[in-house]
Amino acid sequence: MPLSYLQLVKNLSTQLNQYDPIEAETLVNWLLEHHLGMRRVDMMNFLEEKDLPEALKRDFERLKTGEPIQYILGHGPFYGREFKVSPATLIPRNETEELVHLIIKENPQPNLRILDIGTGTGCIPITLALEMQEPEVFGVDISDEALEIATFNAKKLKADVTFSKCDILLETPKLTGLDILVSNPPYIPIEEKKLMHQNVLDFEPHLALFVSDGDPLIFYKKIAETGMKLLKPFGKIYFEINERYGSHVADLLSESGYDKVRVIQDLNGKDRMVSGQISK
Repeated sequence: MPLSYLQLVKNLSTQLNQYDPIEAETLVNWLLEHHLGMRRVDMMNFLEEKDLPEALKRDFERLKTGEPIQYILGHGPFYGREFKVSPATLIPRNETEELVHLIIKENPQPNLRILDIGTGTGCIPITLALEMQEPEVFGVDISDEALEIATFNAKKLKADVTFSKCDILLETPKLTGLDILVSNPPYIPIEEKKLMHQNVLDFEPHLALFVSDGDPLIFYKKIAETGMKLLKPFGKIYFEINERYGSHVADLLSESGYDKVRVIQDLNGKDRMVSGQISK
């Protein structure tokens, strides 16, 4: 007797031991929809285990190793759009969507000049370019591979963003008169590795994740300093942060000369964003 769709999902999801049951079922459904090109309701009516293609079975074996499904499929959602991802880029996350939404909400005026530092997939500047009123948007990253992915995503989504390579710890982007500087830089101290999910540690780029325990705010310090050079009067700076360092990043911005410094919580009530403004 053939398995029902729901039983098939349950049988597969129980093999994903590193995920909680609800997340495991979500991943299985995502993989099935991707490979079969069918809506869930259609699969519930017609799908049997014998219908599963070999490519899906191979990808499921990858999923069992803990490899993130976004890397397996080659893309992930962000702010209602699909972005190409690769192991050279972080997977776009919900917290970063909240950062982007905050910037859009607080800056409705047209023709703003915006720079994203550490752009990865380009999800931040591309979304801002598409959602705001005719901004001029730039993104920089130290990784050539990440810049290739970001450029691909901008072309695919028809977003006008200028990308370039920059090691922000050693260089200053050749831009002036910015209205907004935004960054989601590496912010996880090495000591926190033991607290992290294994699939993040094993598959996502450590270059984009980790900072030394001795100077966990190194990127924030440098980017805040860069902002003082590149932002115009009343220009704004926005950071995504490690929830442990909200007050520290806020103090850093205040000490660097920014006004109207705020720590903003995400939807889970965690300190997740910090913003400030140049007053003169």
